[in-house]
Amino acid sequence: MALPPPPVRPDPARPLTERELREDLACAYRLLAHFGMTDLVYTHLSVRVPGEGHRFLVNPYGLMFEEITASSLVVVDAEGAPLQQTSWPVNPAGFVIHSAVHRAVERAQCVMHTHTLAGMTIAAQAGGLLPLNQMSMELHDRVAIHEYEGIAADDNMEERDRIVRDLGDRPCLILRHHGLLTIGRTVGEAFYWMYYLEQACRIQAAAQATGAPLAMPPLEVVQRVRAQAADSPVKGWLPWQALKRKMDREQPGYRD
Repeated sequence: MALPPPPVRPDPARPLTERELREDLACAYRLLAHFGMTDLVYTHLSVRVPGEGHRFLVNPYGLMFEEITASSLVVVDAEGAPLQQTSWPVNPAGFVIHSAVHRAVERAQCVMHTHTLAGMTIAAQAGGLLPLNQMSMELHDRVAIHEYEGIAADDNMEERDRIVRDLGDRPCLILRHHGLLTIGRTVGEAFYWMYYLEQACRIQAAAQATGAPLAMPPLEVVQRVRAQAADSPVKGWLPWQALKRKMDREQPGYRD
């Protein structure tokens, strides 16, 4: 197989079109299904649509993640109500957390939320994510925790404020007894954080399951790894291009 041409970095001054955002978000849905990070038809990935007002793309309620296509995504307002005709329902209650984060955090152009086995396992632990591996060390001081207050509902405006407060300036949030949430300036960036947060949770759960004593690195080593893995305006961009090529080969229908 011939190597693909190297990708060209995007111009950060050019916002993506709605069509480009639709394709990126549909690709992310397919990838979460591919990596086993779904919960039947529940949870959401969302991205802000360019233009005036609060408008976002989200999945129609009832489709499996591997069924999502660019054209099936629905534009909703800040409350999760559809702004376009759709033959599938939209679940406004499932958009409550997304709405709170999108509206209050400028860099949260994309918000991803999952209910995975590993993520909910670590979300149930008092110690949260431990620096047991290089992946989790990169996440040191990048993961916030929000305590559980029940099923997120649109009548609990105060919890929305607390979610935003707890997230602070971090890209990752563990929702206690609930799951994982990540944000990004792009779909690719949010996916980068979600993928590695999920991997760190899986590794921790697997290491704990052995029953062997856990080797905890010194704090100065953790901080050094964290500093080495610095943020950038194109965080996760290069692996995102590779992941899109993978989907183009294996599931090109996501672009439909």
